[in-house]
Amino acid sequence: MGPVNRPLDLEWLEDFLALAESGNFSRAAQARAIAQPAFSRHIRALEEWAGVELIDRARHPAAPTPAGEVFVVTARDVVLRLLQARTRAHEAHEQASRSLQFAATHVLSLAFFPRWLQQVEQQVQLGAIHMVSDSYQACEELMLQRRVQFLLCYGHSAVKTRLLPPEFEFACVGEDRLVPVSAPDAGGQPQHQIDGDAHEPLPVLAYSEASGLGQIMRDRMPGAFDAQRFKPVMTSHHAVLLKTMALEGRGVAWLPHSLVSAEMADKRLTSAAGPEWSIPLEVRLFRATDSLAPTAEAVWAQAAAGRAGPKNP
Repeated sequence: MGPVNRPLDLEWLEDFLALAESGNFSRAAQARAIAQPAFSRHIRALEEWAGVELIDRARHPAAPTPAGEVFVVTARDVVLRLLQARTRAHEAHEQASRSLQFAATHVLSLAFFPRWLQQVEQQVQLGAIHMVSDSYQACEELMLQRRVQFLLCYGHSAVKTRLLPPEFEFACVGEDRLVPVSAPDAGGQPQHQIDGDAHEPLPVLAYSEASGLGQIMRDRMPGAFDAQRFKPVMTSHHAVLLKTMALEGRGVAWLPHSLVSAEMADKRLTSAAGPEWSIPLEVRLFRATDSLAPTAEAVWAQAAAGRAGPKNP
């Protein structure tokens, strides 16, 4: 007898161990819930694979041969390790199905996502969460490549996106607004006031082309880029950086109210214009219309039903 080039079936090992334990083909086959002829074929197939006889059929009860005694030790260890590996694989699969991959624009990852996630967790048991925070263009690209399950971003009906149906859909999970703010002077008035009588263009802290908020600004507030009234002194896609520069009195910045509400409440920033210079925003959660893992689908169900989503005045 010699080994043959054929795959090894785990059932053969389990049958062999059952026979080695019982010493009887009939009882072992019954314990394995298999017909005895098929059981005997499994034992013979295993012996052909091993290249040696593993069971001494002349003995009563049947017992492993010396080669079988050696083989049974390894077979028992292999079966145990495979069963343990299967259990761990199922556990890893379950954990992965509960994990979530988000991409979010910088400001939303700081000012919105933590509160929104807290509301979601009241309804859905979540696993591990992976968050990528970047510019809108970078986050949009991650979504297009299906490297994340969700994209959280600001949106406006007038702004174009590459995340179009039928491949993608979105739910509105919150509201915000862009407000022009400035550091106050000693009297509490804005240092840089849009409706004032300035003789020189007002310094503006502007958004770059890669910024989603910048796209909204250019579409809905073209007057903010009138060179005769405004002069960009800094450009960035980081709203948090623009806020820092505004706090230092370097110019007017249109910032999400959610990002500056605390600074406006304690008078470190003040409105630089009337409400007509504000822009309403939606907070949108995008997804691909492909099927998602169960936990991700549960999160989407909450978002689509409007049961999760803080709003900002």
